[in-house]
Amino acid sequence: MVPLLFAHLRFEIVAPAALFWPKKNALLVADLHLEKASFYARQGQMLPPYDSHATLAELAGLVSVTGATTVFCLGDNYHDDEGEARLEPKAARQLIEMTKALEWIWIAGNHDRDVTGLWGGSVVDEWVGEGLALRHEATADSRLPEISGHYHPKFRIAVRGRHVARRCFVKGRHHLILPAFGALTGGMAAQDPAIEACVGGPAEAIIGIGDKPVRFPLPFRESAMDMIDAGQLALPLATTGP
Repeated sequence: MVPLLFAHLRFEIVAPAALFWPKKNALLVADLHLEKASFYARQGQMLPPYDSHATLAELAGLVSVTGATTVFCLGDNYHDDEGEARLEPKAARQLIEMTKALEWIWIAGNHDRDVTGLWGGSVVDEWVGEGLALRHEATADSRLPEISGHYHPKFRIAVRGRHVARRCFVKGRHHLILPAFGALTGGMAAQDPAIEACVGGPAEAIIGIGDKPVRFPLPFRESAMDMIDAGQLALPLATTGP
């Protein structure tokens, strides 16, 4: 686990796109986009129909590793409003088992504003506690420090002449944006103006490497990253620390 401090609270990066909150014994994930493949299949674009199962299996594994008793899902839990009812049977059984065993909180997103908790769990527009707000989309003028999703942040770096994209957390003074957790989710560049407008400056992209957070000031200069070790992502520009 990789320590990460935000709003004077301790979190731990436990996967490329998941946070563990020790004080609440909770996992935080965003943008599961369950049933994305079946949504595209309805449009005539056939994708392997295993994304929901894969996403929930990974989440179940993190619950087991961390011992979490609460799960916060920060919006866009399903790829569309009909995805909840369309959830394929194996994934639905997985979800029922988890929501029965855990306190499960769905935060509604822009893709699934009508999420109901059909397979268990409670639904809220946002969650506020411990001096913190959990939302789907970052708000530039938030009164409270907030953790959100929505933007699917990633960064792209040059590794020995090749470009490599990695999911990342974006952290500002009052905002922490989680990358997308879903198996079929894409991403937006961490330095995109839309993210910058919400987070403001200074800000940084963060990934967990080993047991340390590796930080990239935003906006970072891609041309200065050609000396990266592909195995360790050790960057001269990066700093480490909670």
